[in-house]
Amino acid sequence: MLVGFKSDKGLKRFNNEDACFVLLNDRVYIVADGVGGNNSGEIASRTAVNEIAKAIVETPLPEAASGEEVRGFFEECVKNTNLTILNMSSTHIENKGMATTLVIVCIRNNHGYIINVGDSRAYIYRKGLLKQITEDHTYVNTLVKAGIISEEEALTHENKNMITRAVGADIDIEPDFFDVEIKEDDIILICTDGLYGEVEDYEICQVLQENQGMSDTCTKLVSLANDHGGHDNITIICLKVTEEDINE
Repeated sequence: MLVGFKSDKGLKRFNNEDACFVLLNDRVYIVADGVGGNNSGEIASRTAVNEIAKAIVETPLPEAASGEEVRGFFEECVKNTNLTILNMSSTHIENKGMATTLVIVCIRNNHGYIINVGDSRAYIYRKGLLKQITEDHTYVNTLVKAGIISEEEALTHENKNMITRAVGADIDIEPDFFDVEIKEDDIILICTDGLYGEVEDYEICQVLQENQGMSDTCTKLVSLANDHGGHDNITIICLKVTEEDINE
């Protein structure tokens, strides 16, 4: 697996409330985007990625784990992380209301297992085509699915940034789970809305098809988001599947 990652505060924000964590040996990759006043969003996102990473280090997933085993493991991780952030929010008044999005990608047995809460995204790029794997947990996406507004209207809707699920927002949490078969030369892109909110899909494709190293790809995508305004923090992890990954 070829891996690159980069996080940037963008051009308009004073601090970076995004976080990411890469566990190379475990082939687990995590992105989070915090929300909350003061520095609470930053605390929420960093707590989330650290708690997930800690759980993996303390109880590693077997290499031959099935999809259902992966799902169960990470659902428990997310549940515990949710309770941790809720507890921090309730015991420290300055952290009241903090929460975070979360995307986890775990690579096992020619599969990419993706767990997500919120509107950070995972995509797969294959043979020139970029496909969003995750589904945004947002108010406007709910309206789009119900046929109340169009996808074009969602782009400019006054509540387009309102998320409907987040880690630390409610006592009950329901992450989505996706199982994607991966192939050689696939690129899995994990990102916060600071990327896709500024950069069109076709522009992301143009960068990915340049076939640069994953670190250079992440740097270029961050620069592109900033060139388009950089209104939000930008965090990206890029994973390129190699022949060795498929033939293990």
